[in-house]
Amino acid sequence: MPVARDIMTPSAECIGTEDSVLDAARKLTELGVGALPICGTDDKLKGVLTDRDITVKVLGKGRDPQQTKAGELAQGEAVTIGADDDTNEIFATMARHKVRRLPVIDGHRLVGMVALADVARALPDPQVGDLLEALSTD
Repeated sequence: MPVARDIMTPSAECIGTEDSVLDAARKLTELGVGALPICGTDDKLKGVLTDRDITVKVLGKGRDPQQTKAGELAQGEAVTIGADDDTNEIFATMARHKVRRLPVIDGHRLVGMVALADVARALPDPQVGDLLEALSTD
């Protein structure tokens, strides 16, 4: 069974807690991704910033993306997955937390990101439907 390091996008780039949401949006566009890990000045993972966060929590609320810091959108402890956790564990974590992207950690180091599409490609067909259903229900 594949593990996170086998299916993840390696070398995830962070956005700093003090970087603006506008900078984050530009980085998302430049990298062609939908989420960026938020890393503090201590190089520790503080959360994940998604394109949806920018739309709903910043633009939708009339906040200025140039004045809003990425760190302001970090919510509590980031949900992560270990680099050696298998697809069943990734599936369970995504479903339990209703997230579509997870930072992959090896020890205390961020080594990549795993997305719903990565997991879907690695799971047998029946489990893909279960994952999509678990993530889509409230």
